Amino acid sequence: QVQLVESGGGLVQAGDSLRLSCTASGRTFGTYVVGWFRQCPGKEREVLAVITRNGYYTDYGESVKGRFTISRDNAKHTGYLQMNNLKPEDTAVYYCAARSSYALTGLGWDYWGQGTQVTVSS
Repeated sequence: QVQLVESGGGLVQAGDSLRLSCTASGRTFGTYVVGWFRQCPGKEREVLAVITRNGYYTDYGESVKGRFTISRDNAKHTGYLQMNNLKPEDTAVYYCAARSSYALTGLGWDYWGQGTQVTVSS
């Protein structure tokens, strides 16, 4: 098992950047695919990005391509989501998750963090 804790959220202005972190417990972080998601009140959860175990391959949802970058540092048991040029519509609770197989999907993730709020003001 792995426990995930997100951090780095906050209140920013449109055009600003934020970097979210997803820190994992245990020494098995490197054996999991990591994904980032967000959910706005009243909306379905949206998959933003996924990264392979070794960090060599990534995929992104259409709404964040070119603005968000997923990465990981297995030595630090931490995944990251760099978010640039933030917009008010990016306001949401952001989650990281882990699973065994690689897929750009919101389904089938085994472990989830508790989420971190990102609010973008106009």
